[in-house]
Amino acid sequence: MRGLRIDTFTFIIATVVQVYSSSVRREGRLSVTELRERNHCFAGNSSKMTNSYLWRIIRDPPVYFFGTIHVPYPRVWDYIPQNIKQAFCESQNAFFELDLTDSNTSRNLKRCQMLPRGENLSTVLPENMYQRLKSHLGYVQKMMPSWGVYDEELFHTIAGNWERKRPIWVMLMVNTLNEADIRSRGIPVLDLHLTNEALKMDKRVGAVEVVQEQCVPLNGLNVSQVLFLLNRTLWQQEALRDGTIESSFSTDDLIWHYNCGDLNSMILNLDTAQIPNILNSTMSETDLRLAEEIDRYFVDELINKRNQQMASRVKEIVESKSNQSFFFALGAGEL
Repeated sequence: MRGLRIDTFTFIIATVVQVYSSSVRREGRLSVTELRERNHCFAGNSSKMTNSYLWRIIRDPPVYFFGTIHVPYPRVWDYIPQNIKQAFCESQNAFFELDLTDSNTSRNLKRCQMLPRGENLSTVLPENMYQRLKSHLGYVQKMMPSWGVYDEELFHTIAGNWERKRPIWVMLMVNTLNEADIRSRGIPVLDLHLTNEALKMDKRVGAVEVVQEQCVPLNGLNVSQVLFLLNRTLWQQEALRDGTIESSFSTDDLIWHYNCGDLNSMILNLDTAQIPNILNSTMSETDLRLAEEIDRYFVDELINKRNQQMASRVKEIVESKSNQSFFFALGAGEL
């Protein structure tokens, strides 16, 4: 069974491509020599590490689909093949999952994360879970100076007002409160970097989703499901802190695979905005059934239904400007 992971900025490119009757061609295959020189990609099985993340719908002018990951762009930018950058520069329109430069996007995202008026995590969570959460946040705040990144404002930027947030969003926040992610705060992720570059080039910039389409499925989990996820996330963080388990996959690992052109969907699903893998041998049969139930819910809501909607929207966008070229930068997770 797949690990229970989601990416709130992930899109299955293949579904979009299937909307069109025209054929699709892979672009940007790197040579073995170039990959060796650029990023020591051959310590393991090298057979899959010769791909890039660019697809093209064969039409005139062309429509490109580029698969991104949501990490600080300097970690991957030098490894993105030149033909991808050229396709981006030459395209008249650049579309992303969300418009990350629009203040309304940020405002709506914050709004959807908040508990209903008058509610607080201290009254929503069981007392023991609330105290564990509070303790872990205190641990992170205490550790930040040793990570060389601490100031009071930074901690409150990341975790401020956490007691007013819905448990599902607190869980996602907890999963990013680690040294590597905190050190990279303030550096634009690849998607945002491309958006900024598109604006500088005076491209028409747009989005294929709105915030509500990503928020509503997450907020649709029932209370028992959310408490289960938060409890398992806290358990994982506590075990990492006391050394009883080790992190099985880091952001550095994800970046390494991406830079090497590894198209393995199980690897690309391990993106930084995802729910951690909560499945392990310590789980009871009851917990396993609940994990499977949540997994099915996410697959249906955040992959199947979402892809159908996004595919239709992409088709409409392209057909509305049939004489213009497009560059869609969307999550590579299920390419």
